Formats: sequence, C-alpha cells, structure tokens
Amino acid sequence: MGFDVAGEAYDRFMGRYSRPLAARFADFLGVEAGQHALDVGCGPGALTEQLVARLGATHVAAIDPSEPFVAACRDRFPGVDVRKGAAESLPFDDGVHDVAAACLVVHFMKDPVGGLAEMARVTRTDGIVGATVWDLAANRAPMRPVWEAMAEIVPDHPGERDFPGGSRASLVAVLEGAGLRDVASEELTVTVAHPTFEEWWEPYLHGVGPVGDALASLGDGGRERLEEVLRRTLGPGPFELTATAYAARGLA
Repeated sequence: MGFDVAGEAYDRFMGRYSRPLAARFADFLGVEAGQHALDVGCGPGALTEQLVARLGATHVAAIDPSEPFVAACRDRFPGVDVRKGAAESLPFDDGVHDVAAACLVVHFMKDPVGGLAEMARVTRTDGIVGATVWDLAANRAPMRPVWEAMAEIVPDHPGERDFPGGSRASLVAVLEGAGLRDVASEELTVTVAHPTFEEWWEPYLHGVGPVGDALASLGDGGRERLEEVLRRTLGPGPFELTATAYAARGLA
C-alpha cells in the first residue's frame, strides 16, 4: 500500500484534512497538560503536532512503520521520541503513557484488535486509548469524489468501504475486542476549501494510499477518463469538501 512516500506528498494529499481532524480528535480524547501521550501510526505528524502543542515535546512519543514518515516527524518535532515500528508490536514498556491514540490508522493495521490491545498495554490503568477513522462504509471520507468517479469507470472496484474500523460499529468493536472499557464514540466532521480543481487533484497523482494504488491501476487512459468525470462533477473551483470520521475511546 502506498505509504512509502515523502511526508510532503502525504501532507498535500491527506494533511489538509488530517490536521483539522487531529485537533478535534485530541479534544475528544481530553488531552491535557501533564499527560504523556503516544501517537501510533503518526505519519508526518498531524496528531503529533496537536499533542506537542498541548503537552510539550518531551511528553510525546510517536511511531510509524514508514521510514520517510518517521524522518519527517523527527525533523518537524525535535524532542519527540519518534520510532519506527508497527502498532501490533510497540517498543514501549507496560503502562508508560496516559494516552495512546491512532489517527486514521486502524483500517491499515494488519491486526486492528491486536494493535489496539498493544496500545492498551502501554497505557496506564484507566488511561485513554482512542482511534479515529473516516466513515469509509458510507463513503464520507475526503476521497469520496474519487471513489464515486471510480465506480463510473470501474464499477467492480471495491474501494475502501469494507476496511476494518470504517464505520462506527466496526471501530467500537475493534476497541471492545481489544479489551478497552467504557467505550464511547463520536462523529468528527471537517470541511476544507479548495481554490481550484488542480489544487485538489494534483496530490492524488503521487500514489499515496489505496486511492493512489487504484489510480495507478487505471493506466494513463483510465486516469484521463477519471479526471474528466471529476472535472464534470466538481467544476473548476473554488469548492468545499466535507469529510466525516468516527472517533472512539476507551479506558485501558
């Protein structure tokens, strides 16, 4: 899956949505001064940025399996303990964090329940473990226009609707399956303004994530057809797109 890309490429693609989402997610988790927090699947650092602003760099740790993302996060947030690794095998001792959070990561974990159970292990008793994932099941993610156009070009393409954690029920089930207690959930919505079609479309051409893989599979002719559908649907700009995620949290 296409996450071995520079942090800047991911920022242009998803950061414009993940940054405002991360702010709302940190509010939902109740992150506050004095805590120590872990950002699991940190990417280039959308949630890390929020944690550093609220807690200070020395109270934040972050981890991601992508070497380019780890490098970007380290460069952007000196003092944060940024490591390379996966959620399913966290290199931290038991109970060392007050908060462990995964922003737009659960649906990419090889073992989502195992990953959340690891997050619970490294969180103190009664600490907060949380995750947020776009509402993929109802196609309310930022990639919605692309997947709708893809359905017109390649009707049998599966998209992302069936990814784990991509609905409220699925995400809550992952947390409960990991043994978290008193699980609560909430919708988080962000709206992003795009000045032109080109500003919105260009980041999709860098092969990031499942939608990047899908575009690559179309070939030049298929991508041109897809772009024609998208230009017809969205127009030249400016336009706004609204995306909705589900967030869930529980006690370790």
